[in-house]
Amino acid sequence: MNNIAILVPLKRFDVAKDRLRQGGTRDVTELAQDLAREVVRSCAPRHVIVLSESDEVSEFARTQNAEVFESDARSLNEAVQLAYEKLGDQFDQLIVVHGDLRNPGGLGNFAPGDGVTIVTDHHQSGTNVLALPTRTDFHFAYGANSKDQHRDEALRLGLECRIIVASPWAFDVDEPGDLSTA
Repeated sequence: MNNIAILVPLKRFDVAKDRLRQGGTRDVTELAQDLAREVVRSCAPRHVIVLSESDEVSEFARTQNAEVFESDARSLNEAVQLAYEKLGDQFDQLIVVHGDLRNPGGLGNFAPGDGVTIVTDHHQSGTNVLALPTRTDFHFAYGANSKDQHRDEALRLGLECRIIVASPWAFDVDEPGDLSTA
């Protein structure tokens, strides 16, 4: 499968990272934008599509030479599902990458192979990177225990599933403590 795109869902920067804001972290809007910029840059040379919920995010994506997929979906799962279904005609495989990875280097060279590949968060319960073939009836389940839910979905579809727990991509920035361990 050589026809692969990376999908990066991004929330509006001025409301992103709520736990950091509640924890008293300063300049969260700028931090969210900086993290997203590094993730998008690290996805080169692959085709990058930013899943956007706002004009601000769409403009940001264009300045990073990324394609924009706009969505007014009510949730991350709904937005990713819609993009997955629409992009299936153009790509054989999608890699969904969160825009808040602390160490995103190498994403553009990631070759996940056939089936579903899940790169967990450092708690080994979330899904920071999810690679999967298009044109399946896969249903996304981001949120609590998403790793297990995505694994179960792959198994339901009869797809081989590989889980990676030791990866620099396991570290995302959600809480103030995630910054102090950077």
